[in-house]
Amino acid sequence: MTRIALLSDVHANLPALEAVLGALDRDDPHDAVYHLGDLVGYAPWPDEVVALVRERGIPGVAGNYDSTVAACHEHCGCRYEDPHQAVLSHESYAWTLGNTSAATRAWLGSLPFRMDVRIGGGHQSGATLHLVHGNPVLNTVYWTEDRSDEFCLKMAARLGAGAGDVVAFGHTHRPWHRVVDGVHFVNTGSVGRPKDGDWRAGYVSLAFGDADAGAAAGAGGRAGPGGVSVAFRRVAYDVARAAAAIRESTLPNEFAGYLETGGTLSGVEADAGR
Repeated sequence: MTRIALLSDVHANLPALEAVLGALDRDDPHDAVYHLGDLVGYAPWPDEVVALVRERGIPGVAGNYDSTVAACHEHCGCRYEDPHQAVLSHESYAWTLGNTSAATRAWLGSLPFRMDVRIGGGHQSGATLHLVHGNPVLNTVYWTEDRSDEFCLKMAARLGAGAGDVVAFGHTHRPWHRVVDGVHFVNTGSVGRPKDGDWRAGYVSLAFGDADAGAAAGAGGRAGPGGVSVAFRRVAYDVARAAAAIRESTLPNEFAGYLETGGTLSGVEADAGR
């Protein structure tokens, strides 16, 4: 059996990332760890988060925030629900551009758009794990749970995914899992900026190659076609430290309350800056 952990949307929240990596080290060992992008934005540790990911040798793909910061684009490619959220998101982006080193931007610019991981190795047949940030077409498009099965299969076709494969993505900060025609579609949620009402850092544990993979993945594991299981994990972290650092910076104070409430702070709940 092969176990893989997926991390997405850290968004410069160093305490959340440290907590997840600590949990993986202590309590939940995996054969490999991958990230699905958006390492920076909204919190005050862009360089530190990237440095830790690089130090740990965690491979992954570019999120929209990563690629736009790398290119010093005019905006982050985010979607806004109202003018106030647009203002906040632009403030976050300007702050991140001004507080991310040239070396970090260069490394973010080197991240690939997608990754395909052959679980059994390139010389063996078996499941493939397809990693993108938003979807296989654009890393700015939101793949929400209300998308149709037809949409999911269209995206799978773009990747060449078939029964027993896993297509994993983030960007919406809301975790979900669906199986359509044997293909697993997994939204990994968010390490550093959850939007589902649970403030704890989230990540996904995948187990491949075991008929009882759901049990092998531990609590929360759900087995599916091809001996694949998907389990959503949550890890408590020092959210007070993250919130205080935001309030001590020149980032909008709303971002601190957002972390403390898991994205349900009144007046900020509609934020789609992701």
